[in-house]
Amino acid sequence: MTFRNIQGVSIDPISYTKAMVAKYPYATIHIGTDSQSIAKRTLYATVIAYRLGNRGVHYIVHKIGVPKIKDLWTRLWKETEMSIDIAEQMKSKLDVDIQIDMDYNEDENFKSNRLVNASRGWANSLGYQVNMKPNIQVATRAADHHCK
Repeated sequence: MTFRNIQGVSIDPISYTKAMVAKYPYATIHIGTDSQSIAKRTLYATVIAYRLGNRGVHYIVHKIGVPKIKDLWTRLWKETEMSIDIAEQMKSKLDVDIQIDMDYNEDENFKSNRLVNASRGWANSLGYQVNMKPNIQVATRAADHHCK
C-alpha cells in the first residue's frame, strides 16, 4: 500500500512510523478505514494516525477506488479487512501498540451495528484494542474526510 501525507508525498508506512515513534514516544497509533460509494465507484481511505497526546494528530493516508460495491455488508467488511491488513503488516515489523478505529456504531439503530461483533472479535483476537462509535475515532474521522 502506498501512503501519502496531506501534501501528497509518498511515504513508506513502516519507516515513517519508526520515525514518528522515535520523535514522539508518547504517541498512540490508530488505524482506520472508511468508504464512500459515489456513482460507479467505491472509494476506500485507510489512515494511520499518530495521536500526539493533547497536542493533536498527525496522519498519513492510502486511497483506492474500486468498482461500486452495492452490498453494505461487503463494503463495510472490506474496511475491517483493510485496517487489519495494514495493522498486521506493521505489527510484524515494528514493536508498537496499535489501536484500530472502526466506523461502525454500537447503537443497534444503525445498519453498521451488524458488523460490530464480528469486526471487534477478529481485531481483539489478534491483540488490537478497538474503538467504535460513539467512542474516540481518530483514524476513521480522517479517513472519512478523504472519502468525501
